[in-house]
Amino acid sequence: MKKARYKRVLLKISGAALTGDKQYGIDFARVSDVASQIKQVVQMGVEVAVVVGGGNIWRGSTAQEMGMERTNADYAGMLATLLNALALQDTLEKIDVITRIQSAIPVEAVCEPFIRRRALRHLEKGRVVIFACGTGNPYMTTDTAAALRAIEIGADVLLMAKNRVDGVYDADPQKNPKAKKFASISHAEALKLRLKVTDATAMSLCMEQNLPIFIFDIGPRDSIVHAVQGDVVGTIVSSKR
Repeated sequence: MKKARYKRVLLKISGAALTGDKQYGIDFARVSDVASQIKQVVQMGVEVAVVVGGGNIWRGSTAQEMGMERTNADYAGMLATLLNALALQDTLEKIDVITRIQSAIPVEAVCEPFIRRRALRHLEKGRVVIFACGTGNPYMTTDTAAALRAIEIGADVLLMAKNRVDGVYDADPQKNPKAKKFASISHAEALKLRLKVTDATAMSLCMEQNLPIFIFDIGPRDSIVHAVQGDVVGTIVSSKR
């Protein structure tokens, strides 16, 4: 097996990526594939933390458009991420990967609260840590949560697994067939060009802390494994282009 490029990674999986070929909810075939790849990465000696989104179950922005108060809508979205985290944990443990969920919102009946030192200890022992419920604050996306947690645990890279998005383009490739894909781009340039890589808060955090972001499509075979090995399967966003 090819060696890993990173020692510790934070894998951000969007809720949409967990829908697979479905329109809504959790595609357990996709979850099973993700879990299998995470196991391979752990067996390579890499410490793995995961942040899951919740857009496959609930989107706060959509609920707000329907008249729901934004703060309540966002809290509901945080709980949706916990549902995805529980599904991923169950699938991982069925293939003998020891896993812990830490939630930014206390839910003692099913998981631990987020405690940074405890998370680091789990990682050092080879356990996969899944961070749920975002940052625990409304108006903050799970992309921001991923950037924050990656910085807090000292991850070498933030791996952002997207659904049918294989990198960063200078225009929407769905609308513009001539859109150019970047192999690499700087944080500052991505912010300046207002590219929809991730939200500006997450990008700014990563830029300030010199944390590279690797954006790739979760769909192709073994994409997570290839990303950890440093293969060019997407776009790298770093301090220097």
